[in-house]
Amino acid sequence: MATTTTFHVVMYPWFAMGHITPYLELANKLAERGHTVSFFIPKNTQNKLNHLNLHPCLITFIPLTVPQVDGLPLGTETMSDLPVTKSPLLLQALDLTQEQVEPLLQNLKPDFIFFDFCYWIPTRVSRFNPQLSNDKPFEAKDRSFFSTELEGRISFVNRLTISVRESEALCFRACSELEGSYCEYLKNLYNKQVLLTGPILPKPSNNPLEERWTKWLGGFEKGSVVYCAFGSECVLEKNQFQELVLGLEQTGLPFLVRLKPPFGAETLEEALPEGFQERVKGRGVVHEGWVQQQQILNHSSVGCFVSHGGSASIWESLMSTCQIVFVPHSGAQFADTKFMTEELKVAVNVERREEDGWFTRDSVCKAVKLVMDEGSEVGEQVTENHHKWKEFLLSEGLESSYISNLIIQLQNMLK
Repeated sequence: MATTTTFHVVMYPWFAMGHITPYLELANKLAERGHTVSFFIPKNTQNKLNHLNLHPCLITFIPLTVPQVDGLPLGTETMSDLPVTKSPLLLQALDLTQEQVEPLLQNLKPDFIFFDFCYWIPTRVSRFNPQLSNDKPFEAKDRSFFSTELEGRISFVNRLTISVRESEALCFRACSELEGSYCEYLKNLYNKQVLLTGPILPKPSNNPLEERWTKWLGGFEKGSVVYCAFGSECVLEKNQFQELVLGLEQTGLPFLVRLKPPFGAETLEEALPEGFQERVKGRGVVHEGWVQQQQILNHSSVGCFVSHGGSASIWESLMSTCQIVFVPHSGAQFADTKFMTEELKVAVNVERREEDGWFTRDSVCKAVKLVMDEGSEVGEQVTENHHKWKEFLLSEGLESSYISNLIIQLQNMLK
């Protein structure tokens, strides 16, 4: 019987929980098969992730100090700590970690490095291991070509473009059955190997839903409640926040909203429209604290999930039986929403005004009613498609086969 070659991976995700968590989920899958992972992470953020490290003997967190940058609030480590408008400052801090990262990589001597926005990784690696870089190193002249209006820094999109161009292979959390045509396009466009991890679905939680939410949700009919959440990092403008909650009020359905206070407001309560709380008393709750999203989505009373289309929320929505409504907020969320609504047809998108790209209370209400109204043709179609893809993603052996194939491909790259 042939021996299986184990390998050592370094992972360095962007400083956002929506990036860090999927990387750690993949690390767990690799560690399950005996492979080792060195995981670069902001030092104080590690405490929030320790419980998700299921194989601490094989997955080692390597803490990094996030450098101080003018204008970046003291103690900032991830996008959860600041508004999206200040993301260029955190990008700048990410780039300043190069001096910490290079000696670490020299000592660790990994077989592979998984990264996303650290576009400079290939050139840092090439200084001590030329075989791990492309023939043409990243040149300084490229900086001006790719710089943008983001305070002269390289934008998120162009960071990814450079990362893709300079890396040896591409790896995506995707399935060929769902996104195969896009993966094939990228493979041909960049002439690089494309590796797929499969869905890497969130594990069902064994923790029961908090009694307060169990009791509240239990007061409504099956599949009647709208749950709305935009992740841990999304912060809306005050007027958009108000349009969103007014749109949910307008549906006439019971709803539970979990959002961060909008810009300019210390609390959600002070940002709510005048008279809103009195009008929705008993059927509407707006909450700014953490909630058990997975358990809420699986509660029998919850029938619709209004989401910003973040990666984690997309997978959680697909694993639920809820109708899905997207209100994308930034970046890849718009592309992912388009894929979910136009390609898979498992969700609907809240319409936006052409002049400024903003949504209104009427468009929020319309989207929710489109999937929730009894007899809605659109609602029936997305339910049917959603059920089909959920059954596929949960099919026995799917996830395991993708991880096995990924490992084989990585091992072949070492030969």
